[in-house]
Amino acid sequence: MWSQLPFGEKLKAELGSPRRVRRLSSSPRSRVWRAELSGTPVVVKQLVGGPGAAEGYAREAAALQLASKGDPPVVPKLLGTDSDERVLVLEHLGHQTPRSDWVVDYATALARLHAVAGADATGSLPTWSGPTQGDIDSFLRLAQALGVVLPSGVRAELEGLVDRLARTPGHALLHGDPCPGNDMHTREGVRFIDFEQAALGNGIVELAYLRIGFPTCWCATAPAPALLDAAESAYRWTWRTATGTEVPGDLTDACAGWLLRGDALVQRAQRGTIDHLGEIPDRDWGWGTATARQRLAHRLRIVGQMTAESSELHDLGRLAAAMRKGMLTRWPELHPLPSQRP
Repeated sequence: MWSQLPFGEKLKAELGSPRRVRRLSSSPRSRVWRAELSGTPVVVKQLVGGPGAAEGYAREAAALQLASKGDPPVVPKLLGTDSDERVLVLEHLGHQTPRSDWVVDYATALARLHAVAGADATGSLPTWSGPTQGDIDSFLRLAQALGVVLPSGVRAELEGLVDRLARTPGHALLHGDPCPGNDMHTREGVRFIDFEQAALGNGIVELAYLRIGFPTCWCATAPAPALLDAAESAYRWTWRTATGTEVPGDLTDACAGWLLRGDALVQRAQRGTIDHLGEIPDRDWGWGTATARQRLAHRLRIVGQMTAESSELHDLGRLAAAMRKGMLTRWPELHPLPSQRP
């Protein structure tokens, strides 16, 4: 196992020779080891496989360097890098079981993460990109596949939404995939790991994760309303304290944007634009599994509720409610998302 550790002469000269090496489980995009350097536990992570490995490494290294300014810390310390091997050496964090109200600590740390980047960070990471015209087309085809009649003004509303999200200002440090499992609950507070999707943009698109159901995550949850309100208030207070400004952007728009994008990280990374919307439930095009349908039903419910009094997204609210009703008729066994993380 030792010989497989990608710890070259450059890292040995800087940090010493690793000992007590043990391979850890990880995503297919990376290999991860636990090791010791002079008796101190560390994590060694190598980005591997596919044409996106180099970009993922560059994003993670840049994000960790930006986030190192956080006080209290919001990421593990970056101890060393080897760009040739796409290797990061990180502080080992002692993870604790999250509390039942973990979303409040999560939201507080997320606001601190977002706030570490200022205007001078521009160019250090790609800019966040929101839903597109292709997402609008896919979503409306999905509605038609469910047998729902499209309200006359919904396409114009969605085009306006996409335009607003594209123009929403912000240079916050976005994690890119801030899911349960990428948040480490330690004795010193929550810290985030795995920044391969990091970008700069408006933090509200990740604050929306709590209410819309963690849209890029395998373990989507729907916290109780009182916890949601407390977490969002904690985020806004923390952001205001750190920056002296109110959180920019509109939470309803951010949630509606995630509804349009579907299971963006998982499905689109594998397939690109979803093309098989008319073939449900026979083809797994992103909503073909029970879990995926459960997530969609949740997002439709949330967007329907949030847009009920909206002048800009009124027809989308009507459409979301009708689509959810159609789903529950077609799949009556659908259950709400769990309120707690697994």
